[in-house]
Amino acid sequence: MEQVVYINGELVNRGGACISAFDRGFLYGYGLFETMRSYGGRVFYLDRHIARLADSAAVLGIREALEPEKLEDGVLMTLKANGQEDARIRLTVTAGKGSRGIGLPSTGNLTAVISVEKLALPSAETYAKGLRARIAGVRRNGGSPLCRMKTLGYLETMLAHAEALAAGCDEAILLNTDGYVAECSASNIFVVEEGSLITPPADAGILPGITRGIIIDLASRLGIELTQQAVSVERMKGAQEVFITNSVVEIMPIAAIDGGEVGAGRRGKVTELLATEYRKLTWSNTR
Repeated sequence: MEQVVYINGELVNRGGACISAFDRGFLYGYGLFETMRSYGGRVFYLDRHIARLADSAAVLGIREALEPEKLEDGVLMTLKANGQEDARIRLTVTAGKGSRGIGLPSTGNLTAVISVEKLALPSAETYAKGLRARIAGVRRNGGSPLCRMKTLGYLETMLAHAEALAAGCDEAILLNTDGYVAECSASNIFVVEEGSLITPPADAGILPGITRGIIIDLASRLGIELTQQAVSVERMKGAQEVFITNSVVEIMPIAAIDGGEVGAGRRGKVTELLATEYRKLTWSNTR
């Protein structure tokens, strides 16, 4: 069965899915997206993803035209129509067609696209051994409002990731313009020191990830001390454990940075504990 894609309230075959060549998302990158994961046919914390999208839409001046409830329904409809229970879901919203030029959109006609793909995850061995990371030459601008949103302008991230792959690594770590750790190419980062957690603060040039927020909540419930503060490269490299988080991969350890091992060079106890508790949470919230 050919996959179907949601476009502005309608389901169309993937092969025939298209938007206008004059869509402002295509022309200027004027749009947002959310990547979500479903477990057993239910989307984990869909409401949080939609809320973050709405907050970002307000900054971009398209919040009034957004229909959050309709988008939630669209995500569930598209998931069901594709017959996928464990899936990766992408919701994209653009400013739609508009007049030529760089003025803010005035039509209020947004474009909404939802696609569903079969979930493909790293192996169990990778989750145990961890990833190799490289500090990228690309920097995050902590003063830009865009770094706190999932916008369609993803070239910086793609270049950083390509740099890491070219060096034989799996993931890129981006620093901010002050030289402190910001985030990875598609994930937030946590450092473990003496059993406590440290993660870069929101003003470090990071996306406030949904999974990042869940880990912060879990740490509080488990009695794990957590602080949000600037993290230097030296501090990160000298940590007992480093792990990254996003909605699809969940929690993934970093085993090496720039060729040097982190801690024992594999998943540590704190990372494993949080990964176990996170999976319990996904189960209780989707079953």
